[in-house]
Amino acid sequence: MAEDAQPEASDPELVDVVVDGPVGIVTINRPDKLNALNSEVIEGLLGAMLTLDDDPDVGCVILTGSPESKKPAFAAGADIQEMSEMGALILRAYSQDGQQLCGVIDGMTKPVIAAVNGFAFGGGLELAMACHIRYAAESARVGQPEINLGIIPGFGGTQRLLRLVGRGRALEMLLTGDPIDAQEAYRVGLVNQVVPDGDLMETAVVLARKLAEQAPLATQLILDAVARGADREVDAALAIETDLFGLVGTTEDVREGMRAFLEKRPPEWKGR
Repeated sequence: MAEDAQPEASDPELVDVVVDGPVGIVTINRPDKLNALNSEVIEGLLGAMLTLDDDPDVGCVILTGSPESKKPAFAAGADIQEMSEMGALILRAYSQDGQQLCGVIDGMTKPVIAAVNGFAFGGGLELAMACHIRYAAESARVGQPEINLGIIPGFGGTQRLLRLVGRGRALEMLLTGDPIDAQEAYRVGLVNQVVPDGDLMETAVVLARKLAEQAPLATQLILDAVARGADREVDAALAIETDLFGLVGTTEDVREGMRAFLEKRPPEWKGR
């Protein structure tokens, strides 16, 4: 990481944000609680993501958990102690807050990579599933164990897991609460790549830098096309793609990209 990288966290105790060149790295920092997600963490993550999405100098974001946890953990889930003191209405509001955070991540205009460096259970897996790309350490384990507490996922787990791994596999994970290891998560399409524990962040940063170098408007429109088309009939989704294809044709970057290709030189993106 660059020596001149400047931390800018919404909550310096619970959420750390470092901007290293075009890459923003967001770290959940509750190692004593296995990076569990309480209300303050959710609020801090929301602020961090909104700030990074609005930063024109950041082209990609990595989300991970503090490596200082006593056991490797991306986020071991929601804070059960905090939840145990909530009544039904507060639980509903808590679910809305978690879903808002995951929706902001899913809808960001730049790619978000989850670097899953250990346990990602419950809300932790829901957070990772909201990211556009997921890389997992070999030691990582993921799951939705809420049923073992007599509850259900509340941050989008029933819906995002379904869309990522299919109905049957999602129901098996949701109804048993059993975790799966990183290799099984890769096999079923829940993570994009499994890497040795010590190489996870380096691998994620390499990918983040590559993504940050791509044409920013094209990147934004690809994310938009995939997000908006995912739950539509194919003809409606293709219409979205066509509209965005026409829109990107109005930009300076598309002319630059084609000229650079013909002139056999790297493009110089302007983001307009």
